[in-house]
Amino acid sequence: MASIKKRSKKAGLAPGTLIHMGRAKAGDTRVDMVEYDATHLEKHHVASLDRCLTRPDAPTVSWINVEGLSDIEVLRHFGSCYGIHPLVLEDILATDQRPKAADYGDYLYVVLKMIELDDATGEIKSEQVSLVLGRNYLISFQEGLEGDVFEQVRNRLGNEKARLRTMGADFLLHALLDVIVDHYFLVLEKLADRIEDLEDEVIDNPAPATVQSIYHLKRQMLFLHKAVWPLREVVSGLQRRDSRLIDDATVIYLRDLYDHTVQVLDTLETLRDMLSGMLDIYLSSVSNRLNEVMKVLTIIATIFMPLAFVVGWYGMNFKHMPELDWSFGYPMVFVLCLTISGGMLIYFRKKRWL
Repeated sequence: MASIKKRSKKAGLAPGTLIHMGRAKAGDTRVDMVEYDATHLEKHHVASLDRCLTRPDAPTVSWINVEGLSDIEVLRHFGSCYGIHPLVLEDILATDQRPKAADYGDYLYVVLKMIELDDATGEIKSEQVSLVLGRNYLISFQEGLEGDVFEQVRNRLGNEKARLRTMGADFLLHALLDVIVDHYFLVLEKLADRIEDLEDEVIDNPAPATVQSIYHLKRQMLFLHKAVWPLREVVSGLQRRDSRLIDDATVIYLRDLYDHTVQVLDTLETLRDMLSGMLDIYLSSVSNRLNEVMKVLTIIATIFMPLAFVVGWYGMNFKHMPELDWSFGYPMVFVLCLTISGGMLIYFRKKRWL
């Protein structure tokens, strides 16, 4: 199979022209397949695509997982075998798609983002997942980044008593969407822990680096919002869509999935509000610290103003100043300065300025 180097799509090309724009490296496309029904389960790696992998009249459900978008011939093979429109194949290759769903009659096309939080760097990693649902098959296309969140679905398929084994491909679509949405909760939970730690830092010891952390988290929240907000529309459309590919029994589960999506959005909005409030708290804390410093400096300057007047008065160097020849002049000026300073401190404390 021919491999295509990663390049940007050039202007002027006809719609449906396939040009690789993914992040996977050439030659790392992998195709795995799972065939199952209530009593049968078979998993295998597809080494050759010399034929179509499923039959329209097959009694089993087939899940074909394609990892890596480096080989366009792989996509063309699936396009020809399953009648996938060239524009859909183009959208699969363009990994910056907005989450959406489209009904093409013989198949449904769903695209969304799979999110992962890197614990080491604190960065959010995203991977576009494209799902093509047919009557007895589902094809999932991943960019080819390391790991995914589908292991739970694979484990459920290994359980003969699992509901997934007795349902159709539409329920497999729900299962994949469900684990992706559930993983959003895990990412948000980790971000919430970071926000709580940052909130303590804002209150106890605000620093310029704290602002950078707040803005970094706000950008991450904005990215998540762009990924989750359209997904709510996608799930809502799937549960209301009059498609022969989605059974009534699956619609009930899609409604539950819609509720989960709304909960993710609510949690996301709460965290965004917390970050906005933290920025206000930081500015208030910095302002309060500045006010405390200015108050101390003002008190010091106020105390030294009359002292500077006294020493300045006796430092005029006039020849005829009676106190200059007085033997107790220096001690009296010293006592006078202490009296003035002490009296002012007592006055400030009574006014509760200290």
